[in-house]
Amino acid sequence: MGQQSERTNESVEPKENLDVLASTQVVIKQALEKLGYPEHVYELLKEPLRVLTVRIPVRMDDGSVKVFTGYRAQHNDAVGPTKGGVRFHPDVTENEVKALSIWMSLKAGIVDLPYGGGKGGIVCDPRQMSFRELERLSRGYVRAISQIVGPTKDIPAPDVFTNSQIMAWMMDEYSRIREFDSPGFITGKPLVLGGSRGRETATAKGVTIMIREAAKKRNLDIKGARVVIQGFGNAGSFLAKFMSDAGAKIIGISDAYGGLYDENGLDIDYLLDRRDSFGTVTKLFKDTITNQELLELDCDILVPAAVENQITASNAHRIRANIVVEAANGPTTLEATRILHERGILLVPDVLASAGGVTVSYFEWVQNNQGYYWSEEEVERKLEEIMVKAFENVYHTAQSRNVDMRLAAYMVGVRKMAEASRFRGWV
Repeated sequence: MGQQSERTNESVEPKENLDVLASTQVVIKQALEKLGYPEHVYELLKEPLRVLTVRIPVRMDDGSVKVFTGYRAQHNDAVGPTKGGVRFHPDVTENEVKALSIWMSLKAGIVDLPYGGGKGGIVCDPRQMSFRELERLSRGYVRAISQIVGPTKDIPAPDVFTNSQIMAWMMDEYSRIREFDSPGFITGKPLVLGGSRGRETATAKGVTIMIREAAKKRNLDIKGARVVIQGFGNAGSFLAKFMSDAGAKIIGISDAYGGLYDENGLDIDYLLDRRDSFGTVTKLFKDTITNQELLELDCDILVPAAVENQITASNAHRIRANIVVEAANGPTTLEATRILHERGILLVPDVLASAGGVTVSYFEWVQNNQGYYWSEEEVERKLEEIMVKAFENVYHTAQSRNVDMRLAAYMVGVRKMAEASRFRGWV
């Protein structure tokens, strides 16, 4: 998962706003205006309904006590309980968590799930912490937010630098507080604790389906298609494997330390075997390229699967892909989105492309509530059905309304929330 900690030193034009919350609000406002909703609906949806900031004291292995800051944002629960990941990262900010909670609401609306969006984060560097320190931090976070979360209130999940083990600790802590077993409190758990089959690969599976559907619209054969993937963590590595198995030629991949390029195609199985626990592999090679050079490679399909603000006004004119599919959150700025759209590049936005993760998290929650568990084939069949329907809905909206795919996705995603808020009498 290490690729998600990456940052670039690229200079950007001063006019361009790289604040993820502000740019999200711009598109929400445009989407609601296109759909004909009044200003007060935007006022309700532009910020989360609630944001909790917590301080978590953790006794470190050396006996000292370190106090960590954590957040939990719940964007809108008009449709149903809020849902969204918890990230452990040194760069976590309140505004980022707010924006990510809004994106989760949009994702849930796009794939038609009975959820609003939630998101959590703790400002820490898990790479510098021991196993036991991470356990104490995970449990401390659950104790701090326990009043506002639960299987019918707000359901956490894994995100950047968190995994099934951390979800297991969080579930156990919640079950201790509530004094009954609560598998539906959290998703992304190990299978033995009520996790769903197919959850670990769900985001990458969803992105693979989106790439396939986008390629059909451009009459592009996946077999032999030249693919570049920025990021080699959970989503990026599984995606590289799925695309390689489908016959695509992965000509470039990268992690936090640089990129690898081979016009004849990289040996993905070899790279997967060599990468470390944080998803980094490029340090083993001498002939690397920068992440910016990787983004500008001549290819058919470009997949940013690392962090936000990678394709900006400064480099959007140099992107040489036919299709861009966003596996990461917010990798393309609004100005860059406009440039790519004007250049005729088909952009499949993050809120649609990476919705596979929350879809299979929903399946896990349903299975927990039923106490009945599905086969991997059933999970994949249901995921395929939902993702293809969502892609067609967004693509049709973009074509019929003559807007780019990002605005179309926001229009589809925001409608359910706005309607639910209206029926409840909130607006």
